[in-house]
Amino acid sequence: MYVILDLETTGGQYNEEGITEIAIYKFDGHEVVDQFISLVNPEIPIQPFVVKLTGINNAMLRSAPKFFEIAKRIIEITEGCIVVAHNASFDYRILRTEFQRLGYEFKRPTLCTVELSKKLIPDQVSYSLGKLVRALGIPMADRHRASGDAMATVKLFKLLLAKDTEKEILKGLVKTEIKSGLSPKLLDIVEALPTKTGIYYIHNENGDLIYIGKSKNIKKRVNQHFTGTTSKSKKIQREVFAVTYEETGSELIALLKESEEIKINKPIYNRAQRKSIFQWALYEVLNDQGYLALLLQKADGRKKEITAFSSIQEGKNYLFRITEKFQLCQKINGLYETQNSCFQYKIKECAGACIGVEAPDSYNARVEAYLEETQLGNQTLVVIDRGRRTDERSAVLIENGIYKGYCFYDLNYQIHNLEILKNLIIPMQNNRDTRSIIQGYLRRNKVLKVLTF
Repeated sequence: MYVILDLETTGGQYNEEGITEIAIYKFDGHEVVDQFISLVNPEIPIQPFVVKLTGINNAMLRSAPKFFEIAKRIIEITEGCIVVAHNASFDYRILRTEFQRLGYEFKRPTLCTVELSKKLIPDQVSYSLGKLVRALGIPMADRHRASGDAMATVKLFKLLLAKDTEKEILKGLVKTEIKSGLSPKLLDIVEALPTKTGIYYIHNENGDLIYIGKSKNIKKRVNQHFTGTTSKSKKIQREVFAVTYEETGSELIALLKESEEIKINKPIYNRAQRKSIFQWALYEVLNDQGYLALLLQKADGRKKEITAFSSIQEGKNYLFRITEKFQLCQKINGLYETQNSCFQYKIKECAGACIGVEAPDSYNARVEAYLEETQLGNQTLVVIDRGRRTDERSAVLIENGIYKGYCFYDLNYQIHNLEILKNLIIPMQNNRDTRSIIQGYLRRNKVLKVLTF
């Protein structure tokens, strides 16, 4: 659990500042579950430049509670949590100083969103909160007031969690919980999980990731791990300490994140998925007679495939569909086959609109029509689909045929400028797996819309 906070102060000399306003949002990594917001009477005057900056003046604070009156609430809401702030060293120092004046040692682990942003969102013009969230398209209200700045930090931190493909932030959270002596049973872990689409991360008692998975129902899938009788399931059951998760709303984003994060983190029980799961691929070959033949073969990384499949049966089913749609002959393991007689009788040449019967130019035109419809080529497009909430959408960006990454955006934000969208994008690797995932998803599923640029 995290507490994301922001303080407004009187200004003045180092360690002599007083708090004028405090906002704390308790955040479970997905949503705010508790909050505390209050003006504070610092019992010392506010510097004039601070009054001008925040709008908080001495008269507003005369009837506000003094720090000792809210100290207990701050301790309670931050207990067992990691303190997150933009420029955390400042806010944490001010908070600790106030508690020291009361004779209390306030100690919490901290995370700084300035430092995290520099690591996970490099090359920004400025890392001040206002300029950074504006560049990232994060809405912000009440700038230089504690509640507005803290809520903007919540949204920024949520983005940083998504960008953290090495899951260092999540691992740190699990280690913090381990130190607090938490040791949940499997049933407790499952009960805390959502029935929504996303990625889940299974950690051992050291906080290390031992398995990464995706599901349209996270709770149901993790429960299957915990009740399974396979060798892998039993090992996971013995070693699991905690399960963290990230909702994606979109199944496409869940598939893409699972593929990338397994390759980056190499969990011990994802051994089979560390390499490509697409072992079969479709290739385009110009044969000796001048026909464009489509070959379904074992995947070969040295060749450029049209699309790829996790099994030969998936590839055959796909070929049958395009054979009927485009009137084509295909080649599977050396045999030309169509959906009907060619496949049934395994003959090399078929009657009708097939190789060897009509002129190559006529036949090849239909192959080209199929390729144009299917391949990403050098297209620039954005796949729009569901978000994590009803007021949110997800976007997957392919630029010049290359997968760039994904993002989430509010419904009141219109995607019409590619450069603004790129600021929101969480960059991810472009490889044969990501291309195959996108192509496969688009041919099997309906999305809300696809924008072409």
